[in-house]
Amino acid sequence: MLTALVNGLRSPRKLLSAVKAGLLAGKRGTSGTDDHDINERVAVVARLLPGSRDRAAEILAKGAPYGLALAGFRRHNVFLAEETVVFVFEGPGIEGLVRDLVNDPTRSAAFSVWAPLLEGTPVLAREEFSWEAGQPQ
Repeated sequence: MLTALVNGLRSPRKLLSAVKAGLLAGKRGTSGTDDHDINERVAVVARLLPGSRDRAAEILAKGAPYGLALAGFRRHNVFLAEETVVFVFEGPGIEGLVRDLVNDPTRSAAFSVWAPLLEGTPVLAREEFSWEAGQPQ
């Protein structure tokens, strides 16, 4: 897992550290209300190395390498484009759930399969706008 990667890519541990740093840097305050039923979303956006989309699709076809419900997530989606992969996590207190996932050595080790496919460091994207049917526009 700590093996140096070609093309200046970071180790899987450093990739996870960057995501964790993004979570800590953007930690939002609480409103003081009980937010256990409020779904929040966060995305991890990563750029794929050219020609690695097929391998990414193979990894995704196997499903999540850990129990999503046990981790506290209510929904998890992955969007795959030719040069980008976007992991969307949804649940109450989502940044804490993702931080717990990244901090768990057993579950986070499964992410190492992605390191050889990524160009640069993944970035954290927080939801800034959302609309659902039944809500005013």
